[in-house]
Amino acid sequence: MKKLLLAALSLTLASPVFAQDKDFDQYVESLKEQALQQGISESIVTQAFADVNYKPRAVKADRNQPEKKLTLDEYIPRAVPEWKVKQAKELYKKHQAELTRIGEEYGVQPRFIVALWGVESNFGKFTGNYSVVDALSTMAYDGRREAFFRKELMSALTILDQGHIKVDDMKGSWAGAMGQCQFMPSSFINFAADGNGDGKKDIWNTKADVFASTANYLSQSGWNDAYTWGRQVKLPANFDMNIEGRVEGKQKSLAEWSKLGVTRFDGRPLPKLDNDIEAWLTAPDQADGRVFLVYNNYNVLMKWNRSYYFALAVSHLADRIVFD
Repeated sequence: MKKLLLAALSLTLASPVFAQDKDFDQYVESLKEQALQQGISESIVTQAFADVNYKPRAVKADRNQPEKKLTLDEYIPRAVPEWKVKQAKELYKKHQAELTRIGEEYGVQPRFIVALWGVESNFGKFTGNYSVVDALSTMAYDGRREAFFRKELMSALTILDQGHIKVDDMKGSWAGAMGQCQFMPSSFINFAADGNGDGKKDIWNTKADVFASTANYLSQSGWNDAYTWGRQVKLPANFDMNIEGRVEGKQKSLAEWSKLGVTRFDGRPLPKLDNDIEAWLTAPDQADGRVFLVYNNYNVLMKWNRSYYFALAVSHLADRIVFD
């Protein structure tokens, strides 16, 4: 028994000190120490944490995310209502010259840049009003995903240290997603771009930077502007749904899908391409819901947000911008 007690005590002493074992002010001191150790300037650390506050609303938002699963037919009209389609078309025309320039530079069709802008933040209207430092410090302290949020906080401090935004202006969602394209700080570090050549990457206020950052994310993630995202299709009776799924090994060429009886949604044959493209069959609501053949560009949208519904909402809006 004594050996067991000693072993248990040893394990306890060796265990890390969890965020919840400290009060918030003590925890913030550990964040400051980490930031300084990682090379963030002392002045930025002092400014960033000068008025840091614990935000219980952020924790509540994280724990109370919707449990009800909408069908795709319920979700699309909510994510892409008619008024948003109208605004998207107007903004596409208004910024067409700039979008075309950026689209050509990064190899991304401008309609997808606008569609992501619209679905993510309603074209910059809803970007979140939390201090990003407050939100990330709170979420790290909460402890459920401490390592993830500590890493994002260090990235946010790096952005401040690089001078892209001032502390008071660094606003975002309860989870720390920032600006009009709702980048997490690590995504900003990896993909944010200076679209207007002023030396800063301002995804909060500068539309050229928002467009360029969005395009750069897609481009670096494998986007190919020679193709679209995919298409809704129709299946023949008694189709084998075991071959459905967006996983490696289940992709087939359009010619192969055609041989299996898959057609466009209106019943016409699938396109015949000189260089056939691989596609995956996906049915987010199972076979009795909408069914799609998706290309690698759709996989890229899934890297941005791992929701099938999100990627389909963006794709739907992008199509309606130019094809309606």
